[in-house]
Amino acid sequence: MTPPVARKRGRRPAGARSLLSPAEVRELFSRLAEVDPAPTTELEYTNAFELLVAVVLSAQATDVGVNKATRRLYPVANTPQAILALGEEGLKRYISTIGLFNAKAKNVIALCRILVDEHDGQVPRTREALEALPGVGRKTANVVLNTVFGEGTIAVDTHIFRVANRTGLALGKDVRAVEDGLMRVVPDEFLLGAHHWLILHGRYVCKARKPDCPHCVIRDLCRFRDKTTAG
Repeated sequence: MTPPVARKRGRRPAGARSLLSPAEVRELFSRLAEVDPAPTTELEYTNAFELLVAVVLSAQATDVGVNKATRRLYPVANTPQAILALGEEGLKRYISTIGLFNAKAKNVIALCRILVDEHDGQVPRTREALEALPGVGRKTANVVLNTVFGEGTIAVDTHIFRVANRTGLALGKDVRAVEDGLMRVVPDEFLLGAHHWLILHGRYVCKARKPDCPHCVIRDLCRFRDKTTAG
């Protein structure tokens, strides 16, 4: 089981409502944790900067596609200074297989400049500083804070949004409502891993077009009405 994570002090956000009882929520995450005791991102990285860049590149792209690009890029340049030395055009040659690579190259160069000029080349540890970087929004900041710095944050992507609404774990019309709802209902001891468990469950089991309900470990807890059957 993932160790408990201290929440930031203050009232828990109201967020989206949940159809599951606290006992059902705990059971849901207990089962996901049993299947995958040490969940993590599928993006490949060796340090905070590599993960930050990978997450920026992953917008509207697959982790598989990003990993293919960064396997070529990082042996050549895996620091802000090294990527700045490549320049925007040089960076594009490594990431041209990724969607929106022109805009992403511009953002990565700009964020590298800020990291060098304002943060001594280091990835900052605060949400405010992260979200001030070009190409970094709340979701990207949440991934970095969770995966690198061990904070109990949840980055709601399309997978988490779908799983939270389908299961009834956190009903919400937008990603922020779902994020706040999850932060309200997820037990402390599962908070660090919740982001990864829900993404992986959505990616491989609770898929968009045809969820694999017969092989779902939480199917009896799930409130999704149109469960699929075997065959």
